[in-house]
Amino acid sequence: MGKKIFILIVVLMSISLIGIISIQVYWIKDAIKNKHQQFKNNVTIALARTSESIKDREHQEFLQNYQEFFENNKLRTDAEITTFLFQQVDTISKKKFTFGNTILEESIKIPSEFVDNDSIVIKRYSGKEDVYFSQVIKSENRDFKPFLNENRFSVYKSYDNLNNEVMERAFRESKRIYPINQRISNQELNNTLKDELAKMSINQDFKYVVYEDGLATQLKSGYFNIQPEDINYPLLEDENGNSKYKLYVKFPDEKKNLLSGMMKVLILSLFFIGIIIAAFSTSLYQLIRQKKISEIKTDFINNMTHEFKTPIATINLALDAIKNPKIISDEDKVKRYVQMIRDENKRMHGQVENVLRISRLEKNQLEISKDAIDMHDIIEEAIEHIQLLTDDKKGTVTAHFKAISTEVLGNQLHLTNVVVNILENALKYSENTPKIDVFTENTNKYFIFKVKDEGIGMSRNAQKYVFDKFYREHKGNIHNVKGHGLGLAYVKEIIESHQGTVHIESEKDIGSTFTVKIPLI
Repeated sequence: MGKKIFILIVVLMSISLIGIISIQVYWIKDAIKNKHQQFKNNVTIALARTSESIKDREHQEFLQNYQEFFENNKLRTDAEITTFLFQQVDTISKKKFTFGNTILEESIKIPSEFVDNDSIVIKRYSGKEDVYFSQVIKSENRDFKPFLNENRFSVYKSYDNLNNEVMERAFRESKRIYPINQRISNQELNNTLKDELAKMSINQDFKYVVYEDGLATQLKSGYFNIQPEDINYPLLEDENGNSKYKLYVKFPDEKKNLLSGMMKVLILSLFFIGIIIAAFSTSLYQLIRQKKISEIKTDFINNMTHEFKTPIATINLALDAIKNPKIISDEDKVKRYVQMIRDENKRMHGQVENVLRISRLEKNQLEISKDAIDMHDIIEEAIEHIQLLTDDKKGTVTAHFKAISTEVLGNQLHLTNVVVNILENALKYSENTPKIDVFTENTNKYFIFKVKDEGIGMSRNAQKYVFDKFYREHKGNIHNVKGHGLGLAYVKEIIESHQGTVHIESEKDIGSTFTVKIPLI
């Protein structure tokens, strides 16, 4: 896969993921907003019903208390009579229609307890309607005289609309001078609010306060600090819908209850968002990993090709030399070239074995038998194994054995190879005269050994991948040290198969320290 195509795929996947998550978040926010608006509307309806309920209660009390004064004649002060007469005469048909209306307007003075230290005069309207109809009817028989057909009736009426309007006006005037806390009690307001909210399926704890012209009244449920988002509604409106009182309500646990009501939807949404992010991250990780593996494998093939070319060329040269008549007759030279061929063949065989060993380890096909072994003996054997390489580079390997308990359950061959690989790695990556120190120590459960060198070290990025197969830190396309990146991968596999751990600490141009922990018996 080309670099541009890879970047394009990653960018498109990222845009798609961001888009899906953004839409999901938008839906969640919109759902919460709609839920909050629905809640606010329900509360407003409950407040409106509360206001009407209190207003109706006051009105009914007023009617019950003062209806008797309005209906009897004891308190009547004076009265006015208004008359209305309508008459229509048809001379042709000799018909006559007369309508008369008499309205009695009585003034009634309500006692002083109606309002504070005062009285009020209201009107009561009643009336009488007279209807008269007459017609002169001629008979077809001339023997009979014409006769008069008359029809009259009267209706006594009370003008309920006018009377109700008078009572309404008296009701409003009577309540205007009283403070709100004398008209409504905290208990009534609290209970009415609770009942009306319950009808709207709102059973949350709430706080309330009534404000009069912007100032708090005594009608409140405790400390109340008005916020812009608090829901309010006019209380005790007049006939024009105006009121100087406002009822404010807030719900301390509104957000908590709102979210708890949507918790299932929110959890599902977050769960699916998590799946999308996990799937994207995994896919992206696999893409990057596969790309890196592809690059590493290509690098490994190039490296292996280079590693094999040298011994093959050496073998070919040795064979050509043996074919030379002058050389074949010289037994010492023939033995020398044969030994050279054997060494190069052994070298190629060792490289192939390393590849096969890692493959078998990954597939759990490599059988590792474990016995009680002494780690100090293993380390000493490994140091002896690389002694010729150390002497060739004029370096030193110094052991600092401080561990008291040294017996572990392990495989002698593989653990020896582990120590050899770490020591060879320290030798290979030391540009100057190699100076290597091996330290051992104990904890309660582990045997620990450290291999410290003063080599070229490695970057932080390289430390993350140094135990991966085929990985080798390089500059450009040229490796400074020959190898195929399998030694440390083998070390990690073996140590982990012994239930141990291995890690590295390194700094560029200062050196590296490998630390291995293996459980004690």
